[in-house]
Amino acid sequence: MTLGKMAWRNLWRRKRRTFITAFSIGFGVMLTVTFTGTGDYGYTKMINAGAIMGLGHVTIEPRGYNQTPALDKRLLKAEQIREQILTMPGVSDAIVRIMGQAMFASARKTVGGMFMAIDPAQDSAEQNLLLRSLVHGHLFSSAEGRGVVVGTKMAEKLNLRIGKKLVYTTTDIYGEIVSEIARVVGIFETGVDEVDGAMVLLPISSVRATLHYGVQDATLVAVIINDHRRAKSVRDQISAAVGNPQREVLTWKQTQTELAGIITMDKSGNYIMQLLIGLLIAAGLLNTLLMSVLERKREFGVMMAVGMSPATLFRLVLVESFWLALIGLIVGIIITTPWYAYLYYVGLDFSGAIGEGYNAGGVLVDPLFKIRLYKESIIAILAGVFSLTLLSGIYPAWRAGRIPPVESLKVI
Repeated sequence: MTLGKMAWRNLWRRKRRTFITAFSIGFGVMLTVTFTGTGDYGYTKMINAGAIMGLGHVTIEPRGYNQTPALDKRLLKAEQIREQILTMPGVSDAIVRIMGQAMFASARKTVGGMFMAIDPAQDSAEQNLLLRSLVHGHLFSSAEGRGVVVGTKMAEKLNLRIGKKLVYTTTDIYGEIVSEIARVVGIFETGVDEVDGAMVLLPISSVRATLHYGVQDATLVAVIINDHRRAKSVRDQISAAVGNPQREVLTWKQTQTELAGIITMDKSGNYIMQLLIGLLIAAGLLNTLLMSVLERKREFGVMMAVGMSPATLFRLVLVESFWLALIGLIVGIIITTPWYAYLYYVGLDFSGAIGEGYNAGGVLVDPLFKIRLYKESIIAILAGVFSLTLLSGIYPAWRAGRIPPVESLKVI
């Protein structure tokens, strides 16, 4: 009889214990899938939401702009850079934008805020959260003209509505104070008060004229990619293609440090939880296998007395742990599949608990709890659980090989 068949039969001597142990492994798989899937889905949503709020997954900008944003720092030939980037693999879009600070005034009062100058021919609701959040009016139809789109909170502060005038004041490339009049054509509501109360959209050609920029100048090119996990490799490709001493190419981790910090902290907590789950599973497996070995001391003594080597006994117990890991993974897949399918397609709505406007690092967080798993996460979970089960069998297997044959035969 081969070791595999012998180990398989040994497991089913104590069917109840084997089922309980396998179920504990399966339950651990379900918990690990839930924690990992929550991270894969949630982090992706947050990163993509942050990208479409202005800076993209990868940003090309004037050197030093990220540390000290100022409108006198220009990205020359931004439109030409955009055309080059659009041909690169993995890039879904590249958008030229001017972003800066300004004072916004109406007949009622004046408030400070940020503006994003865009070209409506390039920007779309798919790649711009502010356009996706329009609740009144529409986006200005051309990159020229005097249209402006404001947030609901700013509209309340300045008593603005569609058709009202808004004056914005900022500094041009020479450091001189410049002002321009715009007319409200749309109002958006993202649910993030910091955005709705301080951000406006302006036509990029008009802003270029006001700031004395060239016809292709901007402050940045926001690059949207298909997979945020490839941000670093895409950045390196872009740097090789369009980089020079006057420009720098940054990933979302560098331009959105607050969001990156929140995700890093949350990941650390997630890993700690999964480690604790793994240790609990390992303790249960160790207990099960060690009890199995101790219960069979006499049996192992007889086997060694008739010629079985300690190394063979060691391998036998390891094969038992292998079968136990395999059964546990199968049970885990069976009990996890319906749970995963429900959370993937339907999800749990926590809007009643956290509200619709909950945000982290200034990025809107979806209150609908859903999960998804990347391919590498699935491989890591299966490999991790399998390895943990095998490692838990090493000590019991070592004990089995160390049993003295003569003494074990005395056990009644």
